[in-house]
Order: sequence, then structure tokens, then C-alpha cells
Amino acid sequence: MSILINEKTKIIVQGFTGDKGSFHAKEMIEYGTNVVGGVTPGKGGSTHLGKPVFNTVAEAVEATGAEASITFVAPAFCADAIMEAADAGIQLVCSITDGIPAQDMMRVKRYLMRYPKERRTLMVGPNCAGIISPGKAMLGIMPGHIYKQGTVGIVSRSGTLGYEAAAQMKALGIGVSTSVGIGGDPINGSSFLDHLMKFQEDPETTAVVMIGEIGGPQEAEASAWVKENMTKPVVGYVAGLTAPKGRRMGHAGAIISAAGDSAAEKSEIMRSYGLSVAPSAGELGTTVAAMMAKL
Repeated sequence: MSILINEKTKIIVQGFTGDKGSFHAKEMIEYGTNVVGGVTPGKGGSTHLGKPVFNTVAEAVEATGAEASITFVAPAFCADAIMEAADAGIQLVCSITDGIPAQDMMRVKRYLMRYPKERRTLMVGPNCAGIISPGKAMLGIMPGHIYKQGTVGIVSRSGTLGYEAAAQMKALGIGVSTSVGIGGDPINGSSFLDHLMKFQEDPETTAVVMIGEIGGPQEAEASAWVKENMTKPVVGYVAGLTAPKGRRMGHAGAIISAAGDSAAEKSEIMRSYGLSVAPSAGELGTTVAAMMAKL
């Protein structure tokens, strides 16, 4: 199995006919993803990449039964695109867009909460690599060929370290059930904890890799939940061991601003809650292999 998406998930692309949307939609379709159409206001009624184009998400959902969307929309307009998808009944929105203002994301998170839990849209991102269930579907910008289908889940703030973990694992013959990039912004649509819960419930995910970064409390909160609730082993890693305090490193949320924000502190917190912590980014695969050998 997998979490979030599989080969049957009906997906639309918001910003379908733009340069980035076109490029990555083509990659997703070639991977085998069930892309059923796209949205570009003003271009409804046309076709693009052999798929129908709609003016609004509501029209796309009505015509195709779409369940998930991916946004390739400029930062200034992306919050509106996400809220439009939520209003149309899209269950999962993956936002690739980098540079969405933090205040816009605060508004989006409050907006999504207006819906009851069973109807609420789950958002992944922004500023993320997306989601892939290898061999089934890809909802993102990752290189699909580096992922081997298997039973280890990946959830990562860093897109490229998620790629690194998958490539190292594939070289060792270890496959991935689903890889989720939650994004590196200060305000995420969903957290480590949201996806760890889903991996815990997935009967065919046997272990999980959680890749964090400096800044914010997410890794510590997730590690505490793992100790109390997770029956599957978790490998942890935190990027940024040499990052100086007070300086933003890459992602908007990657900044040591309080106690517990540094990579060393987070790594120690992970160990204290029973996670196996990879010593370096180059040892993610071997750490997972060692853990899998004990199962």
C-alpha cells in the first residue's frame, strides 16, 4: 500500500499550462500518475498535454471527480489557489510553490480549519518536493527513477535529502512505500506528525525515515509521539550540524532561534525518544539497512 496517493488517485494540476506546470505535469503523466486535467483561468475548454483544461477547480472536480491537486502557481496567488481547491472539495493539495508569504499561509491554515475534520483538505507543502508512491503515482517534482517500490516511508522537510535517502536505499535494495516532502517554510500545511500517523496506520509500511532541519519544534514533537504511539522503527536525521545561530540556512524556516532548534539538540532529542539517528547524510541508507536487518 501507500499513503496519500496511489495509481487510482485522480489528480489535477493548478497552473497547468504554465512553463513549470507543463514540464512537471508531463513528467507526472509519463510516470503513470492519473492526471485527469488541469486548471488555468481563461483557458477553460481547451486541452493541454492531451488533458482537459478548466477555468476553475470546481469545474474540474465536477467534470473529472478529481481528489487531489498540485499547485504550480506564483507565490502571490498561491494561497487563493489552495483555498479554491479546498472549497471545491479537493482532499489533498500539494503546493510546490516557494516564497508564499508566511501571513498568507496563516490565512490558509485558518481557512482550512473552517471545514469539519472528515471534510478538511490536507495540504502538503508549500516549498516542497511533493509526494511519490513509487511505481504508482508522483505528485511533485522529484526524479522518479531514483525511487524503488518497497516498505519504508520517508517524510522530510528537505526535498533533496529525501532524494538522497531514497537513492541510498535503492542502492542497498531497500524500497519506499511513500515519500512525502513537507517543505521547509516556517508554516507548513501539514507536519511530521500528520504523516507519521498515516505511516503507522499503513499495514505495508514497516519502517519510516524522518529527515528534519534546524529551526522549529516539529522534530521534537514528532519524536515524542513516536515513543508513545509508534510500533514501527524510525530512523531520524537532522540537517545543519554546522549552522550558526541566528542565520537562516536555505529554507525560510531553517534558523536556530531558540533552545532545541539546533541540529545537535534535535538529534539528541530523537535519540532520547528511541529513534535511530543517522550520523551523517551519507549514512542514511546504511542506517536504514541496519535497522531493517533487526526486524
